[in-house]
Amino acid sequence: MTARQTILAATLIAALGVSGCSTVSGLNPFGKKDAGPAELAGEGQRISIIPADQILEPAEALKGVDFALPAAETIAAWPLPGGSSEQSVGNVAAGSGLSIAWRKNFGQGQKRGRYVTAPPVAADGKVFLMDADARVVAVDARTGAQLWRTATNPGDNKRDKLAFGGGVAYADGKLYVSSGYREVMQIDAQTGAVGWRTKTSESIHGAPNVAGGRVFVVSLDNTLLTFDAATGAASWTYQALSETARILSASSPAISGDTVVAAFGSGELVALRTSNGNDLWNEALSRASRTSALSEIRDIPGRPVIYQGDVFAVSHSGVFAATDLRTGQARWTLPVVGVTAPLPAGDVVYVVSKTGDVICASRENGQIYWIRNLNEGFKAKKKGGILGIGGQRQNKPIWSGPLLASDKLLIVGQTGQLVALNAKTGVVETRVDIKDPAILTPIAVGDTVYIVTEEADLIALR
Repeated sequence: MTARQTILAATLIAALGVSGCSTVSGLNPFGKKDAGPAELAGEGQRISIIPADQILEPAEALKGVDFALPAAETIAAWPLPGGSSEQSVGNVAAGSGLSIAWRKNFGQGQKRGRYVTAPPVAADGKVFLMDADARVVAVDARTGAQLWRTATNPGDNKRDKLAFGGGVAYADGKLYVSSGYREVMQIDAQTGAVGWRTKTSESIHGAPNVAGGRVFVVSLDNTLLTFDAATGAASWTYQALSETARILSASSPAISGDTVVAAFGSGELVALRTSNGNDLWNEALSRASRTSALSEIRDIPGRPVIYQGDVFAVSHSGVFAATDLRTGQARWTLPVVGVTAPLPAGDVVYVVSKTGDVICASRENGQIYWIRNLNEGFKAKKKGGILGIGGQRQNKPIWSGPLLASDKLLIVGQTGQLVALNAKTGVVETRVDIKDPAILTPIAVGDTVYIVTEEADLIALR
């Protein structure tokens, strides 16, 4: 590791706060293997697609202008990390009262380099989770009672003692699990019994997506891997550009019809054929900044989202873009630094920036309706030190979301709060104390909203 890479990693960790290590970390510790997949992305220079003078502010022309949201609908399951294969669910009818019904611990929380990073999924009356020790747990969706628990650690690799990350996805009665232990596996959703397990050459920090009998997941070395859902047999792969500095959380690919869209640590957003991996288009969400070394970390850690023919994604280097799914042409861009997935719904798209701004923009042209800063009034303090000398500076909390539920935007954060905003105006309507930091976007099934905390607690709100 070079001195420059070390500085980048250290700066990134500091920038995301004392408790932000469960959200991000520094560099790929293993490096890239010499042997790669057959299909390789072409090398090329990254060119900024954001004008240098573009300013993030509400548009004068949209002041007082209303916009349409989809009607709130009850959904019976949240089987995939983003709710659906396209990773878009619209407006769910759930959690109207936002009262905590119960709180249950499901395993090991954050500890010594291990983190709770897997989004929960839910189906067949169960919620499926992964704790910091990569154990997959099934709980009753109504009561939180634990039904079964399955360890995914193969236990045969000393190098992976501190492995973390991965996730779960549900399809046709089976769970598909990825993990930092270099494996993808299938588990029976009723019993927790392992069906198959397939080794991978690199760790996997993101959750899988499943569609058309295939499992899709992105590994740490920026490779999109695919597997046969029935047998676990490896299928085609796609290698994106190598990147030494990245955020150690990862997104899940989005799938629409015969197209899969994957986001990589290189800042590339790539569309491919689901059947054979043939590339359709490649867009780099990159914006260089002379004032911030962190802009050199080009990762797209939040899930790309497909909605009504467009792909929405936001990068850590400061590009929020709407891209035509068919052609790969950027329809509009905004200078937003983000680490979570955008939320398109109706006429608008919402995104939460790393600095705590919740932004509501026109889905058609990117003009901004409103911006709400959840960190307004935050005053940085130093933790530790003597007489104000030394110590670690606390940075602005990270917020994750949103989930659109019953016309409210639900956002959780490192402050240990759930914040509910009016989806039309951005006004804060409710704050719920959930006690512990949470960095995973809430999900909703039936009348219940579920939140996973860093301490591996599952909270149900109704």
